Amino acid sequence: MGSNYKHVFSPIRIRGIDFKNRITLAPPSPNLCSTDGMITRDFVDWMKMFARGGVTTLYVGNASIDITECKDEDRQLNLANPAGIIPLSWYAEMAASFNCHASLEINHNGKDTAYETVGHAPYSASAIITSSEITRAKRLGREPVRAIEMTKEKIKETVDKYANAAALMREAGMDIVLVHGGHGNLISQFTSPMYNHRTDEYGGSTENRARFAIEVCDAIREKVGEKFVIEYRISADEIAPEGMHFEETLELIALLKDHIDIIHVSAGIHSDFDMAYYRNWCQNYMMPHMFNVHYAAEVKKRFPDLLVTTVGSITSIDEAEEILANGWADFVAMCRPLMADPDMPKKYSENRPEDHRPCLRCDQCARFFPPRSINCAINPISGLASELPEGTVPPAKVKKKVGIVGGGPAGVYAMMAACDRGHEVILYEKSGELGGSLIGAAAPPEKIDLQKYLEWFKRESGKYNATIKLNTAATKELLDKENFDALIIAVGAEPVIPRIPGHDKKHVSWASDAELGKTFVGDNIVIIGAGSIGIEAAFDFDSQGKNVTLVELLDQDAAKESLFRSGGQGGNELASLLREKNLPIHYGTSVQEILDDKVICKNAATGETFELAVDTVLYSVGMRPRYDLVDELRHSAPEGSVYIVGDAKESGKITHATNGGFQAALHI
Repeated sequence: MGSNYKHVFSPIRIRGIDFKNRITLAPPSPNLCSTDGMITRDFVDWMKMFARGGVTTLYVGNASIDITECKDEDRQLNLANPAGIIPLSWYAEMAASFNCHASLEINHNGKDTAYETVGHAPYSASAIITSSEITRAKRLGREPVRAIEMTKEKIKETVDKYANAAALMREAGMDIVLVHGGHGNLISQFTSPMYNHRTDEYGGSTENRARFAIEVCDAIREKVGEKFVIEYRISADEIAPEGMHFEETLELIALLKDHIDIIHVSAGIHSDFDMAYYRNWCQNYMMPHMFNVHYAAEVKKRFPDLLVTTVGSITSIDEAEEILANGWADFVAMCRPLMADPDMPKKYSENRPEDHRPCLRCDQCARFFPPRSINCAINPISGLASELPEGTVPPAKVKKKVGIVGGGPAGVYAMMAACDRGHEVILYEKSGELGGSLIGAAAPPEKIDLQKYLEWFKRESGKYNATIKLNTAATKELLDKENFDALIIAVGAEPVIPRIPGHDKKHVSWASDAELGKTFVGDNIVIIGAGSIGIEAAFDFDSQGKNVTLVELLDQDAAKESLFRSGGQGGNELASLLREKNLPIHYGTSVQEILDDKVICKNAATGETFELAVDTVLYSVGMRPRYDLVDELRHSAPEGSVYIVGDAKESGKITHATNGGFQAALHI
């Protein structure tokens, strides 16, 4: 009996090549190649989890057609070296063993290659200095470098590099390529009026600006032959006012459609304007699901004979089925949701949708600053693909009695892994439910991804053969009685309470407790701290018609930087929404005293003091590990087998908790 998802699991043949379903891996950049741009066994192992999980096509992002000229990742794949054929074949043959297609997104990033990376100015359609280069130059303390306008000879050379890259893929055993023509990379630097200021046959009209893209696709076809699929990635709308917009993109597609097999419809641009339009191709957790599907649907309506791929916050097979059933697209591409659960297609094909682990869209997978290989905040196996090659936890050689203190993400992931290894596990949670800090974090109504994940988290934790003791505060005496062979301490962190006069008044509480309805909240609220927790609470209570004012100790620039460091693009989104909503916020300001009906504030720059009327004060100034409890418990098992994980070790992000707890259990 087949699955209930008939459209998703409907096969299709393109140029005689069979595709088993309609789910493709949207192109990630795993940063697992060698330093000279060759595929490694670690790379193959990492990609294997997606092939094993059931997608029809694997894409890898930003494979350079020549890293001596276009390079913007530390371990970026180089397709200019014929010696890469054998390593590429490892990847292709692995995918084929799962009836899956291995492929690459081939790219030249043009103006976005830094001078320092290749030792010369970057090439582009025109001699431009972009906003991203101005930002980079400022950061590096140098003058901005103008891109080199490509001559016709250079254009021909570059067209050949694209074709040779695809030919190299075919030699390695691949039968489909994704040509990156969007997001402000080189091809779109030719197609977009924002970047292309040429006056020759490659500039001016839409038809002229499309010339380079068509030449690339035709050169690829000539090199690879007829039994090879060309997919072309495009930004339906670059969003930037100066950029290319959807109506003209439809004109471009009309010119391209006879030169390609599939159009892959994204939106936005990468780095320009300080990444203001990054959100349009990689949405954060504050944004709607299926964000760019409307573009794909319109493309499909205008060009019904052209195969269309849609992408952008499509987080489940349920959403994919809706898209395909409505005829809005022919393929659905996902990346982050498949990193969260590579087995999602297989689970849905077996009619087990409730078992799939929902993606948070938290962007902790994109570890670029500083650079790291890719990982997932809620799927720790993603970072251990070579150590756990079949995606399963190995049984322990010696079964032990393991105590776990704390039922948040660190403790529960430790419990799951320890049970999978065959240990006897007892978990202690002082509250009446599992979830820990996830519960408060999921309180804001707009955090639908985290709410779905929390539901899965609680449901999944019940499947494990562990003794879970809720409403039980672990003490040294309690643990000592159990004689544990190993102990994992995941007691989390506690809110920092600002020790200012009046902090202990009845109308003062932690922001997350207020959102959960644990404390009374009046109509006039001051929130101390404008980090993500404070801002999310402000949005929540503002939507309820309450008067909310934020007070933040950092100045505006430092506060924005702090939001980005803690929340990535989600933090940027919060900062933008804060400006749009025009909520009152006092930067560079401290609360000096909390009274029954007002707070006394002081501006650090001017020394001015002022009053804000309140009936509720909420604090959100950070978290502090429960060091006292950690130190009380850490000798209740042999010290060499005691692990401190998650926020109990250092207050941080969910990725540190899940990965830390999981890995601790692997070591027992």
